[in-house]
Amino acid sequence: MPADVKEPLNPLAIAKLLGPNTPTLDHFIRFFSTVRGTDKVLMFISYWSKVVIWFLQRRGVDPKIAMRIQNLAGPASDFRMLLRYYGLLPMIQYMKYLEYNKPPSKLTLHVERIQNLSMLFYYPLEHLYWLGAHQIVPMTENKANKISVWSCRAWAVWVILEFVRLGEQYRVLKHRETGLLKRIKAGDIESDEDPEAEMASMKAERSSIFVNTMMNIGYFPLTLHWSREAGLIPDVVVGMCGGFASLFQLYAAWRDTA
Repeated sequence: MPADVKEPLNPLAIAKLLGPNTPTLDHFIRFFSTVRGTDKVLMFISYWSKVVIWFLQRRGVDPKIAMRIQNLAGPASDFRMLLRYYGLLPMIQYMKYLEYNKPPSKLTLHVERIQNLSMLFYYPLEHLYWLGAHQIVPMTENKANKISVWSCRAWAVWVILEFVRLGEQYRVLKHRETGLLKRIKAGDIESDEDPEAEMASMKAERSSIFVNTMMNIGYFPLTLHWSREAGLIPDVVVGMCGGFASLFQLYAAWRDTA
């Protein structure tokens, strides 16, 4: 282009301000491109909306505002359930993996087998509930609610056993850390070993145990609440517990898409 000819105005040139490299934007795209990332964002919206609605109602704000938030939270929660339509497939894949790659602890192996069994009930029941709630499969509301309750009871089994699994994982990790430190102190390190890499791996595992424990603490009251037809806790507490879990879920999903 001749020097005296001006370049045509390009309103999209503002994108140049981002620079040639955009690692954070790239990370966001990877995060939102996964089903897991989308699910955790919708989880955050659906649970914290309950807390916001409660707050607005306590403040006497125009009920229409709370209704608008509910109009967003309802479909978000419903879509999360729909997104789990394929949930049984990775579970079956993991069941196969577990049998060919057994964990070092027999307790962990038995616990995970029972957890997998509980999911074999959870997913089909939840799918059936969703189909019934939307009248895709003809079903009375009472029957759909009973199916939902039994689905949540299967989930409750998984969550309770997850505390056991995480406790055992921590015990095994602690034993490994102690053993490695003793060998480092005694100078009993093999030539092909990398103590620093092992310690870094153990630190990452310890962090994962903490994050998963926090998620489970948030989920536990919800599983008990939805395992009873009458429920156990107010809707705002449901929002707080689920919202608490959603923060750690978002963190884990963001970390795993780095």
